[in-house]
Amino acid sequence: MLTAFWVVSFSLVMTPGADWAYAISAGMRDRAVMPAVSGMLLGYVMITLVVAAGVGALVASVPAVLSVLTVLGAGYLLWLGANILVHPPVPTAGSEEGSGTWSGWVMRGFAVSGMNPKALLLFLALLPQFTSRDGAWPVSAQITAMGLVQIVNCALVYSLVGIGSGIVLRTRPQLARRIGQVSGAAMIVIALALPVEQFLKV
Repeated sequence: MLTAFWVVSFSLVMTPGADWAYAISAGMRDRAVMPAVSGMLLGYVMITLVVAAGVGALVASVPAVLSVLTVLGAGYLLWLGANILVHPPVPTAGSEEGSGTWSGWVMRGFAVSGMNPKALLLFLALLPQFTSRDGAWPVSAQITAMGLVQIVNCALVYSLVGIGSGIVLRTRPQLARRIGQVSGAAMIVIALALPVEQFLKV
């Protein structure tokens, strides 16, 4: 089951979304990929622990709580996407803006993944399908193991996306600016789609 989940998880991680957009943005800043990806991974660690503890099911069963999470997550993505769209990142090397702070990149990365209600719902819908109550491990341990598989996949893919974008775009500032604007626009589209999807489910 773990192998099957790895295949599904890797396929989902390979689908571009807000995480990809943030990784690309970080890739165009000097030494920002590692803290940015670390922040996103911390967000997935939190979601994994929440789902494994059974809190995720409670959150999903209370529409008001999920609606608040959706609005907060969408609002943050909208703010982040608008900033990137207006001030697209360009390749830098050693400047204050380029290096930034570890804590800043980590916190933004954590918010991108950890405040995304779609990620929580994905874990709630996906992980239980690969668990077995008759397995050697408790269900919570199985969910934790699969969450770690997801985190490893995210670490690999998002690091490659961030590093690759930096290498490819570092010598092409105009293209980097365009890609940054596309990333910002993608975050805005995702932010606007989240509340609409939640409203349609009500």
